[in-house]
Amino acid sequence: MAVFSSLLRSSAQCYQNIRLLAPKPILKNAVQQIPSRSMSHGFVIDASRWQWHKTKDYLHLYVMVAAIPLSIITFCANIFVGPATLTPTPEGYEPEHWEYHRHPITRFLARYIYGSPQKDYEKTCFAIWEADQIRKIRILEKMVWDRMEKRVDYRYGYFTPFETFDIRERREVIKHQESGISDS
Repeated sequence: MAVFSSLLRSSAQCYQNIRLLAPKPILKNAVQQIPSRSMSHGFVIDASRWQWHKTKDYLHLYVMVAAIPLSIITFCANIFVGPATLTPTPEGYEPEHWEYHRHPITRFLARYIYGSPQKDYEKTCFAIWEADQIRKIRILEKMVWDRMEKRVDYRYGYFTPFETFDIRERREVIKHQESGISDS
């Protein structure tokens, strides 16, 4: 934005220089003079501040929408709820995974946003098991390809038949195969 303002400023200066160098018309009498007004009256063209104002607007928006409400929620949670205290667990009661956290906001996040550690552990174990199964399949596939290459007993993996011919020719091939006639 500042570039356009500087271009505008330089073009305005060029216009003034050209106007000063232009020849003045010869006036025969004062009636022919056209009155002109100077509109500037000290107006200075400077760089645009639009980007700065837009940045301030966004900053104020995010402070009002996010920072202030979150600060109020944190303040109220610390004052009215407070940190959790250790108490003896009643017989037969198994605490939930979010009850192990001390701060009320952390307890809220652990309960409603994040998953339980047991579920995360089992998902990780399944991902590891699945990756191991894929690894074993790839090893087996590589062994099959190596044996096929070594024994040269099966050509499926080494060539693709060329099958782009006419439908009529295809029908003839199918008819020959059905009748038992071979080309060999």
